[in-house]
Amino acid sequence: MTERATRREWIGLAVLALPTILAAMDFSVLFLALPLLEKDLHASSTQLLWIMDVYGFTIAGFLVTMGTLGDRIGRRRLLMIGAAAFGLFSVVAAYSTSADMLIAARALLGIAGATLMPSTLALISGMFRNERQRGTAISVWATCLLVGTVIGPLVGGVLLSVFWWGSVFLMGVPVMALLLVTAPILLPEQRDSTAGRIDLISVLLSLGAILPVIYGLKEIANTGLRLVPALALVLGLGVGAAFVVRQLRSKNPLMDVRLFRTPAVAVGLVVLLLGGAAAGGVSYLFAQFLQLVAGLSALHAGFWLVPDSLGMIVSSLLAPVIARRFRPAYVITGGLVVSLLGFVVLAHIPATGGLPVALTGIVIVFFGIAPTWVLGTDQTIAAATAERAGSVASMSETASELGISLGIAVLGSVSNAVYRGQALPGGARESLAAAVAANVPADVLDTARAAFTSGFHAAGWIGAVVVAILAVAVAVSFRPTNSAA
Repeated sequence: MTERATRREWIGLAVLALPTILAAMDFSVLFLALPLLEKDLHASSTQLLWIMDVYGFTIAGFLVTMGTLGDRIGRRRLLMIGAAAFGLFSVVAAYSTSADMLIAARALLGIAGATLMPSTLALISGMFRNERQRGTAISVWATCLLVGTVIGPLVGGVLLSVFWWGSVFLMGVPVMALLLVTAPILLPEQRDSTAGRIDLISVLLSLGAILPVIYGLKEIANTGLRLVPALALVLGLGVGAAFVVRQLRSKNPLMDVRLFRTPAVAVGLVVLLLGGAAAGGVSYLFAQFLQLVAGLSALHAGFWLVPDSLGMIVSSLLAPVIARRFRPAYVITGGLVVSLLGFVVLAHIPATGGLPVALTGIVIVFFGIAPTWVLGTDQTIAAATAERAGSVASMSETASELGISLGIAVLGSVSNAVYRGQALPGGARESLAAAVAANVPADVLDTARAAFTSGFHAAGWIGAVVVAILAVAVAVSFRPTNSAA
């Protein structure tokens, strides 16, 4: 029987929860600060989207590299380096004086965040070798990731009600300082003794694949099919193909793409990617809906985000327990069907008095989507050897984080496109946030709010289609076992 973890490992798990929650919170902590950023930094709607999603893009672009780097230099060492950098760049972001400076600071935070997530997940994989304990530990880790994403707006709302928008970044400084003190005491060092040098060409190819594809999808969703975004998309796909070929030929690949030959692993990563995209996009829009359509303050809007957080916690903790009695495919598929119902509800939010409907829909969405993150992550990690845990952890994290950022970018752009397609006067033409900041007449504001709600409807229908396809893919492709591929 595999050796069971001791109290030390469980306390170490609590330490690893700190950077996990904080890095996840940085995805959503600015949701409620967008109106303030537009006012104080004079940020355009396009700059606001970049402020939101550049963090996730750089995380996704560097996760594979950082996961492999952790295998080589030590996962605890990389975690501590990342924690120090995250604290430093948090201060830079907090005191940014322009939208462009904040975008750059968020990009640097993303690079630092890319060191945290694969390091924590890989350390958990090495600390918990018993299969059942590992499943529980990963469930706790995934819950921290989900909760961090959802409570970000709540914490942001509390801080914004007392301090200025930069305060949402400074909370990361003491957390990372605590991690730097406790990690050497409670966490073991892990590395792959057989690992070779990092292939810098593969690193450049991975970035050259992800960033142009994201840019192309974002611009096409926002402005329609045009030459430059289309060329960026084609370029990214071509570079991605070159990256895959290089990994197949390398003796020490940056990413073991052969794992994709296992259907359950491939489908699991796709579920993490697209499920995260659908949920991340509507979460971004819901946070704006609370302030700009429902007219709530940042503090009150943050509290209205608590119910879906609680639903995610319950669902993510129940998922591995239920999966001990039923096939994980059944649990994931059932969750996706539940989430589908939530997206349909979001597609029917009324233009006025729609808060109860929107809240119901978002709670159902996240309750249903949580098992896909928990069980999908565990399935991917279980396919790895201990020596390759860091690089495999980075694959699942890349899928999740890229998915959330992709959802914010694409569904946010689709919503903006629907909004701008309405006949609105100059003061409200750019965005609903601009209309609110400009104090447009009440009738114009009502029209703008109805236009934003129409954009939310479009995002809801897209999410419904995506999770319906994922539910079918999971039901058809997963192997009939309770273990990962």
